Amino acid sequence: MEMDMRAVEDIEIGRDITPPLSPLSFALHDSLVSSHCSCCFSPLPPQPFPPTNSHHVLFYYCSSLCSTSDSPLHLSSAESTLLHLIQSRPSTYPHGDSSDLRAALRLLHSLPATCPAPRISGLLTNRHKLINNHDLRIRDGARAMFLARTMRHAPDDAVWDTATVAPDDAVLEEAVLCLVLTNAVEVQDKTGRTLGISVYDTSFSWINHSCSPNACYRFLVSSPPSQQHSPSLAETPLRIVPGGRATSRIESGVCSKNVLTKECQKYGPRVIVRSIRRINRGEEVTVTYTDLLQPKAIRQSELWSRYRFICSCRRCSASPLTYVDRALEEISAVNFNSSRLSSDISFNRDKATERLTDYVDDAIADYLSIGNPESSCERLEHVLTQGLCDYQPEGNEEKSEISYWLNPLHHLSLNAYTTLASAYKILADDLLTIYSETGNHVLKAFGMIRTSAAYSLLLAGAAHHLFNSESSLVLYVANFWTTAGDSLLYLAKSSLWTDIVRWDRPMSDDSELYHIEKYKCPKCSLIDKFETNSFHDPVTHADFEHVSSEFLDCVTNLTQKVWYFLVHGCRYLGLCKNPIDFCWLDTSKFSNDGEAVAQSTGTKGYSNCGNERSISGSEAEENTNQLRIYIFKVGVHCLLYGEYLASKCYGRHSHLTCHVHNILDL
Repeated sequence: MEMDMRAVEDIEIGRDITPPLSPLSFALHDSLVSSHCSCCFSPLPPQPFPPTNSHHVLFYYCSSLCSTSDSPLHLSSAESTLLHLIQSRPSTYPHGDSSDLRAALRLLHSLPATCPAPRISGLLTNRHKLINNHDLRIRDGARAMFLARTMRHAPDDAVWDTATVAPDDAVLEEAVLCLVLTNAVEVQDKTGRTLGISVYDTSFSWINHSCSPNACYRFLVSSPPSQQHSPSLAETPLRIVPGGRATSRIESGVCSKNVLTKECQKYGPRVIVRSIRRINRGEEVTVTYTDLLQPKAIRQSELWSRYRFICSCRRCSASPLTYVDRALEEISAVNFNSSRLSSDISFNRDKATERLTDYVDDAIADYLSIGNPESSCERLEHVLTQGLCDYQPEGNEEKSEISYWLNPLHHLSLNAYTTLASAYKILADDLLTIYSETGNHVLKAFGMIRTSAAYSLLLAGAAHHLFNSESSLVLYVANFWTTAGDSLLYLAKSSLWTDIVRWDRPMSDDSELYHIEKYKCPKCSLIDKFETNSFHDPVTHADFEHVSSEFLDCVTNLTQKVWYFLVHGCRYLGLCKNPIDFCWLDTSKFSNDGEAVAQSTGTKGYSNCGNERSISGSEAEENTNQLRIYIFKVGVHCLLYGEYLASKCYGRHSHLTCHVHNILDL
């Protein structure tokens, strides 16, 4: 029986749908057990508290209260025994992180000794589907759990082996582990860093997935003294109830909802569900279980692999594909062997997608995994500007040179922009660390900082263009606008301007940049809303649309004054006529123009973006101070709009508020 949760009233955008919900079970990721509190997930103090009554110090706490509250469960659930067993004998569970197993042990400790059922405490185990999907991982995990529970009271010198565990011995452990794999969510801190996993009761776990969700969720991760939430949070009513299919509760033979004890509900990371668009009374409330900036095929594959279901939401069921899904997967091909460039050719799209994906993923890995940002930038610029060549057989065994091109809104393009923005910044920092004196290296570093800011702005504009057609992308857009604002402000405040740009007029003091009157805009209310602390006030959908429209008009106008400068020296960015308004976008024209530019320059990718020279006053439309102020204005508006969007997703607990105040010195 499928469960769902529905709104009991009309809910506007940016409203908490639930009060803070306590977890049934939770566990830190293995890599963080020595740096974060195993009870509340907050960072450990310099002198952490060990667990009470334990000779195996594998978990630590931020306070004596956390230690007293959580230590008994760590020991009695065999969680500590399991981690010690895996650390001392890795072959016990050779499948990586054990947080799923440890959360399952905690949950299992609260259950009576009973046979597994399709649902436990109302939560679906999904065992019959998952056991074939992750057979080895689940069976090994269940056996390790059974062994840990058996060993918890045994002498330290006792010898145990998972090979001695019979298949039928760990059936209950297997079912509870499947429950965790099905219902657990990754807990993230305010910066988006994943800390561990947590399982919540039916008020949260019965909320279904959609690729076009109307709600999101956030976590409250804090030490016990800080867990006394504000009155507004504590008084938030539960605005959702089980839908008609769930009101009959659960069929006989299934563990009842009250099976779990309350001891595991007193602490741990709490979750709050919040609306990201208007929800009508009786409408199903949904969240996403996957990355929404992926095309349909990838989303479907990930959902089937992890949860064993095929999504049939509005976005996935659309025929033809929605504009967003078409853009996220659109590629084109150009035949360079014909008498004229032609993009009107047939080609194997699956093969082209596979080749482009492998290339881009490998280029990104150069930066993230190998630590070579220079190679990553060069390869990504190459594929964006020149496409990816392939040779296809034609008649008389001749081969035709085909080049595959990514739509600038393709999900691989967005991944490339994200990587380029970060990698160029790292390259600039490295150059400035090695070469501190004015010279070509400093000039090159400034060019990289500028290119990094341009890619951040392009990423935010591209995501917002998609957001206009799919409002559930608001979380991504909020983060991208914030990052763009950070990058632009970093550029505007850089001390390298005096070394790079030679102007007829002397530069004024940097403090001139930070007067609020210089970045206020009479056509945009963002500054006023931020100054009056009204970002978090309740709004209607119409209000939200009005603020967004004001911002776009304002930032589009300002960007026109600085984009020519930001893209200087970078061919791909130069092809993007406007990073905010994508009406210029024509995939076939973009690919043909891109190749023409590549052929005319005779150079490749990365090198041009880093090469910089002094710019005379005649080459710019504005003097130094005016240009920097315009860049600063764009950065401020991007930052504030990102905070405005984040406030609708996270409420007053958005981590950006203090960050914005610090940057603007308000």
